Amino acid sequence: MPVIRIIHRTSVPVAEAWSRLTDWERHGAQVPLTRTIIETAPPTHAGTIFTARTGVGRITFDDRMEVVVWRPPADGSPGLVRLEKRGRAVTGWAEIEIRALATDGSEVHWREELRVRGLPRALDPAVAAAGRLLFTRAIARLLRR
Repeated sequence: MPVIRIIHRTSVPVAEAWSRLTDWERHGAQVPLTRTIIETAPPTHAGTIFTARTGVGRITFDDRMEVVVWRPPADGSPGLVRLEKRGRAVTGWAEIEIRALATDGSEVHWREELRVRGLPRALDPAVAAAGRLLFTRAIARLLRR
């Protein structure tokens, strides 16, 4: 599975960064041709399920995810959310960890392993590079003040 690792530093405080990066509907707005469909009632918690649907017209694929770890930042501890990808086309997992910086702001650690079914493993490096580019851009946009 391609592995994607991104570290992003921002002046946004930890609690605000957490709120922005775990607003699943806003994620869809940052990824071209994608919308997010929340399948469980708010607020987000372990067990929340949502789908990122990407495509045009009838040509779409779903990245269905379930929140399996939900630990918002508290008392100086970093926040951590882990998503398991449960779709037919996309499998794997993603983690978003948000830590406080000593000089204000926060540091985001985005880790993801994903597999697009039907793609040969020889394309893993291209999938990882595209994912890094896409997710780095989405993180920056979600955290923009």
